Amino acid sequence: MSWRTVVITQHAKLSYSGRMMIVQTDSKIHSIPIEDISVLMIATTQAVITSALVAKLSQNQSKIIFVDNHYLPVSETCCYYSSSRTLESLRKQFEWDEYRKENLWTHIVAGKISNQTSVIESLGIDTEDLEKEADKLEFGDATNREAVVARKYFELLFGSGFKRRSDDEEECVNAALNYGYSIILSSFSRAIVANGCLTHIGIHHSNNQNEYNLASDLMEPFRPIIDLYVAVQNFTEFSRSIRMSLINLLNQEIQLNGQKMRISTAIEKHVSNCIRFLNGDLDNIEIEVDFTDEVQSYEINGHV
Repeated sequence: MSWRTVVITQHAKLSYSGRMMIVQTDSKIHSIPIEDISVLMIATTQAVITSALVAKLSQNQSKIIFVDNHYLPVSETCCYYSSSRTLESLRKQFEWDEYRKENLWTHIVAGKISNQTSVIESLGIDTEDLEKEADKLEFGDATNREAVVARKYFELLFGSGFKRRSDDEEECVNAALNYGYSIILSSFSRAIVANGCLTHIGIHHSNNQNEYNLASDLMEPFRPIIDLYVAVQNFTEFSRSIRMSLINLLNQEIQLNGQKMRISTAIEKHVSNCIRFLNGDLDNIEIEVDFTDEVQSYEINGHV
């Protein structure tokens, strides 16, 4: 099973030879087995990659992520086929029961709000307002508590003047949030494809221009992990060390439904559970993500 995240941060040529990815920099040549690579992040615009390597990584179901001049992920590869995708898998996805979709979305929103509340509580901030909104959550989030809580949550987390969708590309907090969310989104989309499903067809998100609607749905309870990490940094610039730490954060251990595992493994487990529930293979779904102590320890111990 692929497990390795490879990040390219300097001028390099990436090519394929003998089942290996060859990374040639100005001073060294590195060889990495293709089968080990889960994600290749080209975190610079000064690198080139051959079509042969792109093809081999795609066959291995490895994600390739590209960034822009501001170091923000702007695109990623989406393989045509999964080793597990069959006509039966796609048929099930197209026929997912509406009640199950609404039920799952209710659990996802509840899990997200619970995690947002835990983040605020871990920082010693009063959570009463968020808890009141959580009590108003209805089936399928008919009253859109997710959006209401998000607005209040980000103001509690980063200050009353903070706007999540700032147009200022140089604003480092939003840049870090966007970067972290993109890394998690990529991991979710890879897990969805590995389970034989299309990322385009969501259970709540339905943007025609978003090819990752399902990943955008399932990742919601994991977003607060990024929020907490960014909040405790208190940084003033979106530095290389921050970008690297956000990538490495996927290797941090958390608890999913009472079991300790890496975030990357938790994402795979969570996606599998959600799809099994939607397919009718599970009668109930549980979404409990416990991470506040682990994420704060990650920052304190200097895992950068």
